[in-house]
Amino acid sequence: MNTEAEIKVKRTESVLQELIPEGLSQLNDNRLHEIDIVEVKCSKGRSDAKVYVDPSYFSDEEKRTILKQLRKARPIVENYCMKDQGWFKCPKLAFEFDEQLKITQNLEELFKKIAKKGSI
Repeated sequence: MNTEAEIKVKRTESVLQELIPEGLSQLNDNRLHEIDIVEVKCSKGRSDAKVYVDPSYFSDEEKRTILKQLRKARPIVENYCMKDQGWFKCPKLAFEFDEQLKITQNLEELFKKIAKKGSI
């Protein structure tokens, strides 16, 4: 059963997942307009939020550039979210690429290799 605090965290995560792309689309940097937000995870007290970005379409160099631009844009996006929701403060956003899919694919490859070796 979810507590009221857990429900508030989930609601904040959901709102941020919608608002962050909207906030990014307001910026002059076109590279940030097309970014897919995979997930937002807030801390228990909702003071911080990790924003996971889909890495699928970017080279390592592009990832570094995008993360740098996202760090610069962070205060603007936070302000956008605060104004939109009428919040007194917004969780401090930390952007990172979601490498979970890549990890899963690597594990699947390893399991396939193990399965092949086992059947020799």
